[in-house]
Amino acid sequence: MGRAKFFWWWRYGLTGLACLFFLSGCHAHKDATPRTTAAARTTITALVWAPDWPQEMLQIAAEFSKLNPDVRVDVQFMIGNSVEENIKPRVAGGTLPDFVSVNPNAYAAELADQGVLADLRGTSAWNNMLTPLKADWTSRRGKGFGISGGVATTMIYYNREMFAKAGITQLPTDFYAFLRVCAQLKRAGFTPIMWSGGFPNMLGNGPFASGFANDVVANDADWRNKMADGTLNLDTPAVADIFAKMALIPERGYVQPAFMTTGYDEGIRLFKEGKVAMAFEGSWSAGSMLHGNAFQTGVFVPPWNARGAQVVPVLGSETGFAVCETPRKAAALRFLEFMAGKGFLILQKKRHNISPFRENAGTAVSDPVIVDYTNAVRRYPVTASPYYSSLPSNTIEYVHGLMQDVLLHKITPALAAKRLDQSVKNEANMHYK
Repeated sequence: MGRAKFFWWWRYGLTGLACLFFLSGCHAHKDATPRTTAAARTTITALVWAPDWPQEMLQIAAEFSKLNPDVRVDVQFMIGNSVEENIKPRVAGGTLPDFVSVNPNAYAAELADQGVLADLRGTSAWNNMLTPLKADWTSRRGKGFGISGGVATTMIYYNREMFAKAGITQLPTDFYAFLRVCAQLKRAGFTPIMWSGGFPNMLGNGPFASGFANDVVANDADWRNKMADGTLNLDTPAVADIFAKMALIPERGYVQPAFMTTGYDEGIRLFKEGKVAMAFEGSWSAGSMLHGNAFQTGVFVPPWNARGAQVVPVLGSETGFAVCETPRKAAALRFLEFMAGKGFLILQKKRHNISPFRENAGTAVSDPVIVDYTNAVRRYPVTASPYYSSLPSNTIEYVHGLMQDVLLHKITPALAAKRLDQSVKNEANMHYK
């Protein structure tokens, strides 16, 4: 081969090889495009209040990501004594999660009206929620700001065997009858009731909510509007009675030792192990409270009413779920829909609560005992909301300290009522309504 021909072949051969490499690179680039897209998953943050179902929440997130491989859920659990104390720093710092637990109260409704929480009225989850619950989750401007986690009602669970051994044949129907039952149980050698002084959230859901129901709601049909505009008077003997009853139970020796350090899980364990005869708990704990016990468990309406007065039970929406207005809102809405569908069924395997939805109510696991109790409570002429949807947000946290201070004899019930009244009025003045 001549030098000229060899040069020509070498020159154009390299050019051809370059083209081949270029084309190969083009094809490689095209082939890589789907892999790049698949790797670019959207990660949403879910800040969730799940004191008794953390494993179920992690399972829900994992199942969702299996069905939605383009979305990863970073689950973070709330800590402390309330939902609000977890949300407020995020709002103030601009570090909002994409999916968040919220309560059906004025604070969350105001977040929706301020554009912090998304309007959920266009979702299937909202449309499938029981109609009576929607009012709890509608803001002043008409936005649907959350989906209920269940139909919430509080009750007293009791150990039927202990009651029988103590000779108790009739359930108490007023507070003084309740005290007699406690005295009878104590004489029989049993600790009458569990008091969760170390977890004031349950003090709020239990004796405070029932006290508020029977001492305030029962006597003023317009209490909610008056609380919102600051005209509801809570500096009264009736409100002091709420705190006095709460303190009276341990003063008479009707609670477990070291009750001021008893937390949520420990309180449930004390009941399940037969160390206390009764426990103030919610329908959300039915799965834990009714199953795996060595005894039969019954429930009754907390008799925090005066003798001869109609008892007012607590009934409303449980802590639920909302979506924040973030760049990942669309993915968070998909997770909300899953949470209200297949996710809720996973949740129910642990909790056995009353479903807040129409379509999956028949397939969700619910205990007949709780279903019958809830249906009976719905027929009462007056019911009250849970404390977390009754009180202003800052007052929710404040009342936790008031209850503990009363139990520790740092303040009197009358002073607690006075301070509660001041807090509610201050909140009204600051327009948390």
